[in-house]
Amino acid sequence: MLGVHPVRVDVFDKATLMSAVIEAAPDVVVHQLTDLPKQQSPQAMTEGLERTARLRTVGTDHLVAAAVAAGAKRLVAQSIAFAYAPGPRPLTEACALDEATQGAVAYLERRVLGDSLAGVVLRYGRFYGPGTWTLERQSDVPVHVDAAADAARRAMTLGQAGVYNIVEDDETVANDKARRELAWSPDFRITTGRVSEAPGDGRGSRR
Repeated sequence: MLGVHPVRVDVFDKATLMSAVIEAAPDVVVHQLTDLPKQQSPQAMTEGLERTARLRTVGTDHLVAAAVAAGAKRLVAQSIAFAYAPGPRPLTEACALDEATQGAVAYLERRVLGDSLAGVVLRYGRFYGPGTWTLERQSDVPVHVDAAADAARRAMTLGQAGVYNIVEDDETVANDKARRELAWSPDFRITTGRVSEAPGDGRGSRR
């Protein structure tokens, strides 16, 4: 046993969420709230994005309040690396988000970074791998789900508060900061528990 005790809570039920988090008394809270559909039909995606936007605003408000009340020291939160406003590439963490189309994402980041907690925002690329929409690497800002999970694990104890791009090496978004401060690699795979190479090309997941 790993000593894990799961508790199911409606994040929109603020009182119950506060009680559960305070009872757990965590040092670190990891915010991975999302509600996207399993299938990518246009209607399902529209509805899923609306639900996820509410999670990123109201849900984030409640979770930040609960983490502060519980005395947590750090909050690690999921964001996205394809929310940047157009600009010179590669885009870095210092570049502005496109708030016209990604207002809920920008709101989440402000709340996580603006409270008394040490807030860490992980801007993930487009997931691929087991349990995601596709097993194949995406051409636009990709990241394998295993490497994304490893970034969240590392961010619990490593790195200064702030924003980190969690993406594979490409010319669109830079990942230098995560490599340097989190000692993170986009080539990490859970199947080996270490950096692994993608079969066939000898270069890992870099392109």
